[in-house]
Amino acid sequence: MDKAKIQHYGDELYTALVERKAVEPLTDREASITIEDAYQIQLRMIQRRLDTGETIVGKKIGVTSQVVMDMLKVNQPDFGQMTSGMVFNEGEAIRCDTMIAPKAEAEVAFLLKRDLMGPGVTAADVLRATDCVMPCFEIVDSRIKDWKITIQDTVADNASCGVLTLGGLRKDPRRIDLALAGMVLEKNGEVISTSTGAAVQGSPVNAVAWLANTLGRLGIGLKAGEVILSGSQSPLVPVKPGDSLVCSVGGLGATSVRFI
Repeated sequence: MDKAKIQHYGDELYTALVERKAVEPLTDREASITIEDAYQIQLRMIQRRLDTGETIVGKKIGVTSQVVMDMLKVNQPDFGQMTSGMVFNEGEAIRCDTMIAPKAEAEVAFLLKRDLMGPGVTAADVLRATDCVMPCFEIVDSRIKDWKITIQDTVADNASCGVLTLGGLRKDPRRIDLALAGMVLEKNGEVISTSTGAAVQGSPVNAVAWLANTLGRLGIGLKAGEVILSGSQSPLVPVKPGDSLVCSVGGLGATSVRFI
């Protein structure tokens, strides 16, 4: 795909974000679009956000569960970049009308104290580089109409990033077995799902190592001070005004989010 088309689609997705108006799937209009093209479109979309004064605060991993991989017919996760404009404080109300079709995911976030540059990053390297871990919510949103996405569509759309909240106790990941730590997600007081960290690439630590190695091959590193979202351990939960969610992780405590 040539640079003009990459810029066009990146600008289109940014406009969709700002105006909250979904667009038709890119793959319906560009049958030959590759994942590499999609990442270039993502970078253009992110640059538009940075041009307004936002900064990169971290990265996220998506498509980590086998169910979602099967749905998108892919055999690997994807990634997106998180900016300062996406971060909400724990308990702060999130307005649904600032998004198009929001859905909540519960996961574990990593706060890095050292840089990680792949390839060659191991799970042990991730643990040494992590300052602390905490439960979090990512509220994903798709600028693609009706969530009719392929892997190329969601990658171009910054891995369907919406907003995020961080909370709960912050703990050294070497003091907790994240693969076995149980997670319970509640919506409006009702249990929606239960899982363990093993649902994410065998462990959230493995997912972060995958991200560091994948980005390393592109010449991009994970930086000290960045927050890394390791991938959803829950189903996608549609949300609307009046909803509230609580995510509890064994050994890490709970975090909550509410919508207006």
